[in-house]
Amino acid sequence: MLLAATPALRMAPPMMQLREQVAPAGVALTDPPSYRGGVVPTQLADASIMVQGGSLRTWSYRSPAVQQVQVILSTEGRPLDADIELWHGPDNTPCKMRVYIENGLLRPFSAVMETPRGPNTVAIRNIGQLEFPFAASVVAENVAVPSAESLSSSMTIQGGALRTYPFDQSVDSVEVLLKTDGRPLNARIELLQGPNNNKQVIELYTEDGCDRPFFCFLETPESGNVVRIVNTAPIEFPMTASVVPHTVNNGMSSNDVILGGESGW
Repeated sequence: MLLAATPALRMAPPMMQLREQVAPAGVALTDPPSYRGGVVPTQLADASIMVQGGSLRTWSYRSPAVQQVQVILSTEGRPLDADIELWHGPDNTPCKMRVYIENGLLRPFSAVMETPRGPNTVAIRNIGQLEFPFAASVVAENVAVPSAESLSSSMTIQGGALRTYPFDQSVDSVEVLLKTDGRPLNARIELLQGPNNNKQVIELYTEDGCDRPFFCFLETPESGNVVRIVNTAPIEFPMTASVVPHTVNNGMSSNDVILGGESGW
């Protein structure tokens, strides 16, 4: 006796559940993905991104209205070793720098990079070990600008020459402005505290020091701080440098030991 074929049971089609769209903080859902010309990192997160040792993070923006960005790097007190590059088109790196800081909490890195004629990409690579991560952020709004004193006190440094700028203990931070007349800019910026004791080192290259000048802040806590600027280019490539105080603590009392003197007695 043959059994009659029974119709196969059909299940109800699966229902797709759509997750509610949530916009990042401070961004409306009606805005385009470019967020109206702001700086958008490859991984959308907070303003500061943790960069682990040996890893690379990029900040890309397409708006030609972004003429300059400020790069800020810091750690929790450990050393900082980073490579910073500005990418403008394929295989074009008009500005790059190598940054070393002994203590990224006491002396965070803050520099302004000129980004004319977008689109541009800022690439930050942690070339330190895995045990030395740092926090990085790129800001395109309210970027710091050089002071009037910094613009009016520039001095020429010939190729291969160096110049030192000592500062008093009351100076908490200084401004550094480097530029050329349109020639390439190759320089080494050192912050020393004591003989040959480098607390911060910046090795800089810019293909056009007039179109892309370099401006940064150096934190100078405690006493005995000296800023040394070295023009590492040949003698045919001079540059102008300006190093002036940025913040001064006038109420600071000196506790240093005075050697060879009778001051205060």
